[in-house]
Amino acid sequence: MKTCSRWKMSNTLFKGQGDRFRGVTVHSDVEGDCSDFAKKLEASLDYWKSEKKRTVWFRVHLNQTEWVPILAKKGFKYHHAKEDYVMMYIWLPKDETNNIPPFAHTLIGVGAVVVNDKSQVLVVKEKYATRTAWKLPGGYVEPGENLIDAVVREVMEETNICTEFQSVIAFRHTHGRVYNCSDIYVVFSLKPTSKEISKSNQEISECIWMDIEQYLSHSEIHSLNKLLVEKYLEYKDKQITIDCMSGVHQILKVPFTFYSVTNFDQDNLNVAEKITADEEAR
Repeated sequence: MKTCSRWKMSNTLFKGQGDRFRGVTVHSDVEGDCSDFAKKLEASLDYWKSEKKRTVWFRVHLNQTEWVPILAKKGFKYHHAKEDYVMMYIWLPKDETNNIPPFAHTLIGVGAVVVNDKSQVLVVKEKYATRTAWKLPGGYVEPGENLIDAVVREVMEETNICTEFQSVIAFRHTHGRVYNCSDIYVVFSLKPTSKEISKSNQEISECIWMDIEQYLSHSEIHSLNKLLVEKYLEYKDKQITIDCMSGVHQILKVPFTFYSVTNFDQDNLNVAEKITADEEAR
């Protein structure tokens, strides 16, 4: 009882925010007014251990960067960093294996096969490419951006061509790319709704409509980009598409997009409604 009373009466502890994994997170921008950080940290760690906490996180903002070396000396490790903060953590249990998942480690890129009514495909040359080659327009997905929105935006930014979604064609997964992250490249079939090209002077050196036959035999187009257009033609010929529909997650109550293989003439509306209804009913 005395121990509990001592903890409750103490004003020298970080409050933090608990989570369902018996962890606690301290935000320095919320609890940053600390005259003796080292002493308060020591007392807080003792308390969290007595409470059987598993992980302690410190989100250290730019105004409290002097906390970082003190945390490191107490055994805290870096987990990830953003422009205005660094996240550090310590695993407290001695009888449990540390199962903290790594931070986000995969980048998502999108590309577009845009074919006009003359059987020409939209291709670009990047301004700062390491090797000069024609490629499909595209780029990286922004945080919180849907894949289809991203690919339509990238095509517009690079070529000024307006497009609309038709199908997913394929995706490529690789490792050790930018920032040593894994990389997923998702390629879509988009229908152009405008014709006149106006390239981005910031990113693109050239942009043209190229005949598909020329594209498939061109020496300045990599084999993967050729394969993607071949797959586009194959799907068109077999009348197969990877379409999308929307739903709501049954637990998190957040919207999601669901991609699945179907035929061109299949009505996906009932399927989408069924997914949403099932999610909400569970």
